[in-house]
Amino acid sequence: MEIVVFTNGCFDIVHPGHIDLLNRAKALGTRLIVGINSDESARNIKGNGRPFFKHDERASVLLGLKAVDEVHIFHELTPENLIRQINPDILVKGGDWSTTEIIGSDFVLTNGGQVISLPLLEGNSSSRIVAKIRNIESHQVPTAEGNFANSFSQHIEVFEEMLISSVDAVAQCAAIILETFRNGRKVLLCGNGGSAADAQHIAAEFVGRYETERKALPAIALTTDTSALTALANDYDFERIFSRQVDALAQEGDCLIAISTSGNSPNVIAAVMAARKRGCRIVGMTGAAGKKLAGLSDACLMVPSDRTARIQEAHIATAHVWCEMVDAEMAQGIKASEA
Repeated sequence: MEIVVFTNGCFDIVHPGHIDLLNRAKALGTRLIVGINSDESARNIKGNGRPFFKHDERASVLLGLKAVDEVHIFHELTPENLIRQINPDILVKGGDWSTTEIIGSDFVLTNGGQVISLPLLEGNSSSRIVAKIRNIESHQVPTAEGNFANSFSQHIEVFEEMLISSVDAVAQCAAIILETFRNGRKVLLCGNGGSAADAQHIAAEFVGRYETERKALPAIALTTDTSALTALANDYDFERIFSRQVDALAQEGDCLIAISTSGNSPNVIAAVMAARKRGCRIVGMTGAAGKKLAGLSDACLMVPSDRTARIQEAHIATAHVWCEMVDAEMAQGIKASEA
């Protein structure tokens, strides 16, 4: 009896960790199918300058491995549609993904299959390899006396890079938010730590007056204030706070804006998975290393920086652009109704 195993990834730089994962995945069944992100999809997850190899080239490399039987290229950020088409018996991801975070797990389990998170071979990481090759040095943090010029220079560098690499991502996110408002659905926001402040800021500007007077938005942006977080944390474990709010407030057709500078916040990821189950669209906001959040989103802004301060500044500035687009949309609607 044939047992189909499925896994996915970008597989831009195939290293020993990948080989080990694919060999162990194949050992779970009789046929291993690998889904790989298209070039555009990989770029949205990995950031500007990636992938190094085109998807046809990456597929050719994987097909040259003994463990791999088929390779399918998918163009969305997630392989959910591909998983539904293949309907594998076993769904596998690396150990940096828990089984609750794996896209397609609900579908596979519902159809009697298995979902497995395999431990990764230690010491192997594409990101580490790229960093080593590029000999990237970490940013110098300003001294206690302050270095206004240095901080401002970093700020400008990030925004200049975004003008080159992030315009399409900003537009894709905006399209989802505008469609949500047009359909009269809700936009929910969540973020931990400093990102909680970003979520509050963005929510306030969506529902309030930005640069022009708004008669009313067709939907309300919802977020979590600090008092609600404190109260919920007393009764539930921290990682379930946002997901419980999604369970209580979200409906099919709503949009969740998930904010995490690292892209790995368990609380935010749990909220994303809960929102996906309810049929919500996901807009991610993260930094250069936030591939997990990017891989779970329908559209994602990955700020090209590893500095929390630079990432959060860019998130707020991007939200201002989205507010301008909402204002323009509403102004156009008002003119049309008055014509």
